[in-house]
Amino acid sequence: MSDAGEPLYVGAAWSEGSWFAVAFDREGFDHAAVFAEVGDLWVRYEETAERVLVDVPVGLVEEGEEGRRCDDLARRVLGPMSGAVVTPPVREATRKRRYPAAQRVNERKAGRGISERAFELSDAIVAVDELLQNVPEARAAFAESHPEVCFRALAGEPLEHGKAYAAGYAERMRTLARHDRDAPPVVQAAAEATEGHEVAVADVLDAVALAYTAAPGAGELRTLPADPPTDAEGLPMAVTYRAESALTTE
Repeated sequence: MSDAGEPLYVGAAWSEGSWFAVAFDREGFDHAAVFAEVGDLWVRYEETAERVLVDVPVGLVEEGEEGRRCDDLARRVLGPMSGAVVTPPVREATRKRRYPAAQRVNERKAGRGISERAFELSDAIVAVDELLQNVPEARAAFAESHPEVCFRALAGEPLEHGKAYAAGYAERMRTLARHDRDAPPVVQAAAEATEGHEVAVADVLDAVALAYTAAPGAGELRTLPADPPTDAEGLPMAVTYRAESALTTE
């Protein structure tokens, strides 16, 4: 485990109602852990986290048909994997407990419905949204990312296979191993930390990719878009990734 006070760089994936976090220090993998709530995750890392990348939308639209530009750009850079990007509900709709109610609010506020996948993310979106609105220190540390954009940046080209399939698992493991030869044992150690919890294999890979992105390394942290707008609460609407040069959306 990292020495007290040494900065940590955390990737956190929301997985079936819990949060799976992978933490790196400046030397590499430090540990992984599962948290019931994002607030628990913040309590664990508030004194040490230099950066926490989460795989849920952070800045939210209040109303209007335009949506978030970062989602459109992410789809464009992902190519075959563009379907992995979910358009989040407007802020009010994320607070609705039933799918039909969330649909009605989104249609009234934005002129469009929401997918079931987007609705299923609502609990995680709200948890992060409320944490960042109420805790300035968390707002300074947290940023939105997307594991598929991280893998795309690490690979240098769009991936071809979905993460739910064996070919997709192999493709992502190869991408991580090319980035860091120690990645396979990192994935193994992270997976072992999920014992006693139901965390999907794909979510382990996602959290590892987010952690590699958060940690100091080759390239620099960038965002889609490069100059992100903020939402009504002042939260940036951006997808963070690490690369030598900006991902092209041509």
